[in-house]
Amino acid sequence: MKVLSIQSHVAYGHVGNASAVFPMQRLGVEVWPVHTVQFSNHTGYGKWRGRVFDGPAVEEVVQGVAERGALKHCDAVLSGYMGSADIGTAILRAVAAVRAANREALYCCDPVIGDTYAGVYVRPGIADFMRDQAVPAADILTPNQFELDLIAGTPTDTLAGAKAAVGAVQALGPRVVLVTSLTTAETPADAIDMMAGEGGSFWRVRTPRLDLKAVSGAGDAVAALYLVHYWRTRSAALALGMAAASIHGLLRRTAEAGAEELLTVEAQEEFVAPTSAFPVETV
Repeated sequence: MKVLSIQSHVAYGHVGNASAVFPMQRLGVEVWPVHTVQFSNHTGYGKWRGRVFDGPAVEEVVQGVAERGALKHCDAVLSGYMGSADIGTAILRAVAAVRAANREALYCCDPVIGDTYAGVYVRPGIADFMRDQAVPAADILTPNQFELDLIAGTPTDTLAGAKAAVGAVQALGPRVVLVTSLTTAETPADAIDMMAGEGGSFWRVRTPRLDLKAVSGAGDAVAALYLVHYWRTRSAALALGMAAASIHGLLRRTAEAGAEELLTVEAQEEFVAPTSAFPVETV
């Protein structure tokens, strides 16, 4: 499997491509990373150095890959934090180029907009771009609960509401939606859910809630894991179970160490042989 991953990148820590690329490589995937930003660290620290690339810079890199004749071998495009609408446009042009070369290629969009703790943290216009342009182009969408609420425009505080929201998002274009973190009225206080929907069916995985410091990058990692497992199995349910097991193992190891960044390298066995498995329920 070969993946074109267009995301932000940091030198220190694990967010964006720095979180997504290595788990895919550890699973035996050839990854072609294209960076939308190059920062010293993620912006949650309050201070960082580096620069944001513009859309033409992203397009130039993708064009260079295309000139190697590689796009016909590309099985999927993965995108995350976009930074600006022109970067979003560049990503969708890359998706179109890959699909023109390989009609079977998948586009997995992690619609990074915000979260329940910080609200919307992307630039003005990005949320609209995601909903109006990126989401309809995606085969697989991996929002967190906050992003699902925003894109669907409906509340997800119950399981029925979450399923309805996923259905509303699927009506926009994606055939598979993975909700990477979900807490509803039916979720026990000591647990957290993940849910996937495809073809009118829904599946849920429930894992123990961890005593975890606020760390960034887990959503980037789980989107990458889910994309790989879905491409290999073509099953939303199987991919859900595999991705949930690995991300829980990564987060558990990070929590046990009290680390401020994901232990992406130290916990790498969790990507190929997770220490725990969790049942996948039809809901």
